[in-house]
Amino acid sequence: MQDEELLSKFEDTSLPLANFHHEEHVRVAFLYLRRYPLLDVLARFPASLQRYAAAHGKNGFYHQTISWAFLFIVNERTSAAGAAGETWEEFKQRNSDLLQGSKSTLTKYYRDETIASPAAQEYFVMPDRWLGEEPR
Repeated sequence: MQDEELLSKFEDTSLPLANFHHEEHVRVAFLYLRRYPLLDVLARFPASLQRYAAAHGKNGFYHQTISWAFLFIVNERTSAAGAAGETWEEFKQRNSDLLQGSKSTLTKYYRDETIASPAAQEYFVMPDRWLGEEPR
């Protein structure tokens, strides 16, 4: 599916839930960050994701910390030297670690109990693991 079609179907909620997996979440985040400043994306992406989830009967599945953490990571990597003008396929190839799932990516930054907390689901919680610290 082309970028514009994915965004359009995501935003109007017509994208089938069966076609919206972790990779598509990251791709939509990437596409939003290519089009809008980070502060706008921090409001726009969660609102769109919550609307999409609600339209597919998945109320309550939105997780603020996971969403924002991925937005910050994708933003950092799209801002890296040599990333300007990068396509999704180029970004995907260069950042395959982000496509392994949210748990594998976020264990570098968060303890399991932090991500599992109700506070982290409702609000953005700062990382509580030092880089290089071994996960428990």
